[in-house]
Amino acid sequence: MDVLFYHLTESTLEEALPPLVEKSLERGWRAVIQTGTRERCEALDSWLWTWREEAFLAHGTDRDVHPEHQPVLLTDAATNPNGAQIRFFVDGADPTGVDGYERAVVMFDGHDAGQLDAARGYWKSLKSAGHAVTYWQQGPDRRWQKKA
Repeated sequence: MDVLFYHLTESTLEEALPPLVEKSLERGWRAVIQTGTRERCEALDSWLWTWREEAFLAHGTDRDVHPEHQPVLLTDAATNPNGAQIRFFVDGADPTGVDGYERAVVMFDGHDAGQLDAARGYWKSLKSAGHAVTYWQQGPDRRWQKKA
């Protein structure tokens, strides 16, 4: 299984996450976004409804009615009630439970030493577990560049 590490250096998670989720939906995939805390889950829930003036990203949380019907589901737990093919791990969420997905994405803040250290550890453990890991970093133009 592919695990992509996205190193945020030029933009915030709020700026970088929605376009990646939209690309996943364009592939016909459902997505789960796992946050490190419940508070962060609720904040992203609000943000995704208003992140772009001309559109919104249809989604729900695992506490909403019928989470299984959501194309994008936000959670702070390691569950997959909407049958997602891709899982995003953000804000320090532990990505060790990646089995059962087509792809996993670990997004981490390059300005947060704790997230950097955790990402390095997750990279090593996921690679040694046999997953195909790749590393992407933002360039000055905020575009993703494959580094490893």
